[in-house]
Amino acid sequence: MIKSMTGFGRCEQTEENRKIVVEMKAVNHRYCDINVKLPKKLSFFESAVRTLMKKYIQRGKVDVYITYEDYTEHNVCLKYNKELAREYLEHLKAMSEAFGIADDVTVTRLSQYPEVFTLEEQSLDEDELWKLLEKAVSVACERFVQTRIDEGSRLKADLLSKLDGMLENVAFIEARSPQIVAEYQQKLRGKVEELLGDNTVDEARILTEVTIFADKICVDEELVRLKSHIENMKETLEAGGSVGRKLDFIAQEMNREANTTLSKSNDLTLSNCAIDLKTEIEKVREQVQNIE
Repeated sequence: MIKSMTGFGRCEQTEENRKIVVEMKAVNHRYCDINVKLPKKLSFFESAVRTLMKKYIQRGKVDVYITYEDYTEHNVCLKYNKELAREYLEHLKAMSEAFGIADDVTVTRLSQYPEVFTLEEQSLDEDELWKLLEKAVSVACERFVQTRIDEGSRLKADLLSKLDGMLENVAFIEARSPQIVAEYQQKLRGKVEELLGDNTVDEARILTEVTIFADKICVDEELVRLKSHIENMKETLEAGGSVGRKLDFIAQEMNREANTTLSKSNDLTLSNCAIDLKTEIEKVREQVQNIE
């Protein structure tokens, strides 16, 4: 199947008193560029998250936003620094004796001194937390990939339609080219007869000129290669997979053949058809840039 490089995915996972929300979106990019924004508590999972996401994504610039909330009542604890409190008391006692000031320190006041009491977060169970995070990321990636597949199917249908239109243009050029040679031969004969009057027309000379002209405007090889590229692109689209780069290369080759065809044309009708062909190829190239 064909996948677009643009997409969006979101998942919210709640387990007991924890909630993780994963949101991801992507735009076109030549390579796989994953930017993960994690809260500080989950920062050590960044490498694992990237590794997991690369199973789902081959190309595109992907921004991932992960939030974490912990509603556990006992996720913090109060820590008492007994040694620091003792040092405070010793220094206060020394100050009282040195300056003759009454020592009026109470337990309540001592407890308010910096770092005597501190709040510490309970250590996280990394295995349990990773299971929750892994599930959230996986589901978000699956939904993200599905949006890419949906968009990819629309891109595929549009590209196939454009390729069919290009084949019609190629068929018109193939049919028109012999007519141009015949018209040139008739026009050349008329000019020669007009100049020579009743004198005998040199048929061999006319045929030579017509042959030179036909060789000059011949685009048979270009059209054969162009049809081959169009069929190759259609087959690649049907095969699916991560084919964005290949399709881009094919489109470049198609554009090269169309340029040569246009440069050889000296017929207005054929030139207009070749311009339409180039226009369609450019549209195809733009669409191909969106494919993974």
